[in-house]
Amino acid sequence: KTVRKRVAIEAFNELGWGKYVGLDGKVIAMKAFGASAPGDLLFDHFGFTVENVVDTTKDLIK
Repeated sequence: KTVRKRVAIEAFNELGWGKYVGLDGKVIAMKAFGASAPGDLLFDHFGFTVENVVDTTKDLIK
């Protein structure tokens, strides 16, 4: 309960993750549905990259 800065990564939508990351946390998740492409392209498109996870985490802990 003392950890306030949390990052959740969900390859679906962010529904339900708010209770785990709290008001000070971030969720990296899909924001839209219906996209069709190879998985690696979709992961890049929706921000499931090492760079985005690192940047999101760094931004959160500033």
